[in-house]
Amino acid sequence: MKKFHLHLVSDSTGETNLAVARACLVQFDSFEPIEHVWSMIRTERQVDKVAEGVAADRGVVLFTLVDPRIRSRLIEACSRLGVPCIAVLDPVLEAFGEFLHAEAGHRPGRQHQLDADYFARIAAMDFAMSHDDGQAMGDLRNADVVLVGVSRSSKTPTCIYLANRGLKAANVPLVPGMEPPAELDALRPFAEGGPLVVGLTNDPTALVAVRRNRLRLLNENRETGYTDPERVREEVQAARRLFGARGWPVLETSRRSIEETAASILALLQERRLGKG
Repeated sequence: MKKFHLHLVSDSTGETNLAVARACLVQFDSFEPIEHVWSMIRTERQVDKVAEGVAADRGVVLFTLVDPRIRSRLIEACSRLGVPCIAVLDPVLEAFGEFLHAEAGHRPGRQHQLDADYFARIAAMDFAMSHDDGQAMGDLRNADVVLVGVSRSSKTPTCIYLANRGLKAANVPLVPGMEPPAELDALRPFAEGGPLVVGLTNDPTALVAVRRNRLRLLNENRETGYTDPERVREEVQAARRLFGARGWPVLETSRRSIEETAASILALLQERRLGKG
């Protein structure tokens, strides 16, 4: 792996910079960035400190700075040093400005305001944690999304991701040899105001590998039905039959990242809300 220095400069937390950088860098798999995160940069003195850091470790500079004075100082410093200096948000802001016939405000950190959306995400996160792994089943009707699946099918991390998008997500495990919780059948259909129930499944071979790795992390090396390939195959098949009988949409998670699974659930939710699914 070839290493290079990457400076991420922001007047807020720097999450946007980091996300954009990592999304782009997956296309350059033979290179590894040495990340220098410069967050909450809002004064000229702070910019000068950044410039000193860039001079010491020359590399690409990505920035999200909205104050014109601070931006100009960083761009000038990078120009003197002869390093690339890229304004990550500029193309998007310009497109919005042209379409809306308006100018963007220049207030840093506005995306992190403690507004109604912020508190909705916090409430959704609390809901996901209190309804993880079949907890608080009596309150399941208040979920936006309910994920059902066998153990280690990415239910919990997907719920957390959805909660960060403001959705109240619960998950219910399917236990071999036991009937699904009655509360699932008691839910109202989505068309009548109930939650969207989605079945998550996994390739049995991949599932066995994930479960064995999980047990190793717990220093548990005994072979049990939990990792027996034939039993796991039967478990997955039983889950698929259940999903089909209930008419729940099914997502295969073995070849999807958590983000991709969540994106598919969001798309399903939108389709159902628009009456297309």
